[in-house]
Amino acid sequence: MAAVVETVFESNLQSLKLINRGKVRDIYAVDEEHMLIVASDRLSAFDVVLPDPIPGKGAVLTELSNFWFARTAELVPNHLSGLLLEDVLGDAEERAQVAAQAVVVKRLDPLPVEAIVRGYLIGSGWKDYQATGQVSGVRLPEGLEQAQRLPETIFTPSTKAAVGDHDENISFDVMADLVGAETAARVRDVSVALYEQAVAYAAERGIIIADTKFEFGLDAEGAIVLIDEVLTPDSSRFWPADEYQVGTSPPSFDKQYVRDYLESIGWNKKPPAPSLPNEVIERTAEKYREARDRLIG
Repeated sequence: MAAVVETVFESNLQSLKLINRGKVRDIYAVDEEHMLIVASDRLSAFDVVLPDPIPGKGAVLTELSNFWFARTAELVPNHLSGLLLEDVLGDAEERAQVAAQAVVVKRLDPLPVEAIVRGYLIGSGWKDYQATGQVSGVRLPEGLEQAQRLPETIFTPSTKAAVGDHDENISFDVMADLVGAETAARVRDVSVALYEQAVAYAAERGIIIADTKFEFGLDAEGAIVLIDEVLTPDSSRFWPADEYQVGTSPPSFDKQYVRDYLESIGWNKKPPAPSLPNEVIERTAEKYREARDRLIG
C-alpha cells in the first residue's frame, strides 16, 4: 500500500508576510534582501490552476531545481541565498509545513520575459510552424515533422503573463526592446548554454529534454541571475528516450498526462477547472517522481 503524502495546496505561514500567490508558488517577504519561495502542490494547465493538488509535486520541483542550480552555478549565478529555513522561520510547525518545498532566495528585479529554449518541434512551436513556417520569428526549414529534433537549438522568448492570462510568444527583437539589447543577448546565450548542458546530462539517463523555460532577474549591479525553477517537469518537456518517435507527440514526464485528460473531456480551458480523477492525480505524481529519480537518483 502506497504511503500517504501530505499535500500543500496553499501554504499558510503566519510569521511572514505573503507577497504573492502565483500559479504554483507562494512567495513571502523575509527582509529587504530575501524572500521565501514555497513550491506548492498546485498544478496549472492551460494557464488555469486546477482544484486538485498533486501529492509530492512541490517537493520534486524544489529538489530538482536545487540540483540544477548547483550543477549550473559556474554558467550563471542563481537566486539561492545560502540561508536555511530555520534562519527565517522560527516556528517549528511552520517549518514542518513547508520543509520539503521551500527555499530562501535573494530579492532581485525579475525580467518581464520567459526565456524559452527549444531543441524539438512540439507544443505551441509545432502549431506556429504549421501555420507560418516559423517559431517566434525564427524561420525553420520546410518539411519538419512533429517532435522532430531541430537543426539547431532555438531561443523563443515569451511575455510573462499574470495568473489566468496566457503567455505570448514574442520575437528576440521585441524582447530586446523590453529589456535592452545587451541583456537580451546575454539571456539568450546563457539560456541556450544551460539547455545544451542539461540535454547532454539527461541523455545519459534516458531522458530527452525537448524544450524548457528559464526565468532571470537582475541584481543591484545589473548582472543577470537565474531565478524561479530550473529544468523541472513544470518548466520543461521531458520525454523517455526509449519511447521517442518522430511524427507523434511522445509520452512525457510532466503534466501532459493531465492536459491530455482535460482535452479528452472537452473542457473549454476557462475557470473553473474540473476536478481530476484519482487515477490521473496518482499517475501524474508518479511521472514527476520518475523524472526526479532518473535525473538525480
